[in-house]
Amino acid sequence: MSRQVLLVLCKHVAIWLVSATVMVPLLLILLNSVKTQGEAASMSFAWPGKWMFSNYAEVVRAGKLIQSFGNSLYYAVVSVVLGIVACSMAAFVLSRRRTRLNRFIYYFIVLGIAMPVNHIALIKVMQILNLMNTRIGLGLLYTALQVPFSVFLIYGFVSSVPRELDEAGAIDGCEGSRLFFRVIFPLLAPVVVTVMLLNFLAAWNEFVFPLYYLNSSALWPMTLEVYNFFGRYESQWNLVCGNIVLTSLPVVIAYLLGQRYIVAGMTAGSVKG
Repeated sequence: MSRQVLLVLCKHVAIWLVSATVMVPLLLILLNSVKTQGEAASMSFAWPGKWMFSNYAEVVRAGKLIQSFGNSLYYAVVSVVLGIVACSMAAFVLSRRRTRLNRFIYYFIVLGIAMPVNHIALIKVMQILNLMNTRIGLGLLYTALQVPFSVFLIYGFVSSVPRELDEAGAIDGCEGSRLFFRVIFPLLAPVVVTVMLLNFLAAWNEFVFPLYYLNSSALWPMTLEVYNFFGRYESQWNLVCGNIVLTSLPVVIAYLLGQRYIVAGMTAGSVKG
């Protein structure tokens, strides 16, 4: 066996080991979600004696998953739509007009990737604007959270789009917003899809912000409902596992459908630039 073949084999073995490490907890949760309460108490990998798919129906009823699913979907969609429109337009202007002021604004925005959130000051601002404990308030917060990284990604991709397209569009009568949305924005599809998926997953999985800024349980997303559900049913591990499975399912589906776009969008700008 040659050295190159052995190296490839070792890489594959390492990948399988890492994948198994990740999949084992998921398999444990999935198996215990369809067991009886007594069987799930041991949290083992034993095969269910009786398949209790009714656990999922009980979780949906007791955990208010339909209501929390709607809330999570609302927050994610608002943050994705507003974030894509605002960040793509900002990245286009900052990339095309590289003045000293715009360069400062770009670095100031990107600095937000590393800066922590001051919740005390932010709560005060939310109270002044009457956005505390509101759906639109949390949606705007999610949007603001994703601005630095979104602008950073789109900025790099816009830099790879030839400026000649701007000039050609201007000759044809497209200027300002018409030039951006009709000529430039369609070309940003790879990075836009990437940003959409990353923002959606981030908004869906967010826990701290709804905990701090939402006082009404009717406005809770799925992450808070899981936390609350565990507090009420901590002795019924079959229901807790079922809740985790149903809550994680949208994220898993979104990632599986969009993983190729995420990889393409993360690398396209760097390759072209």
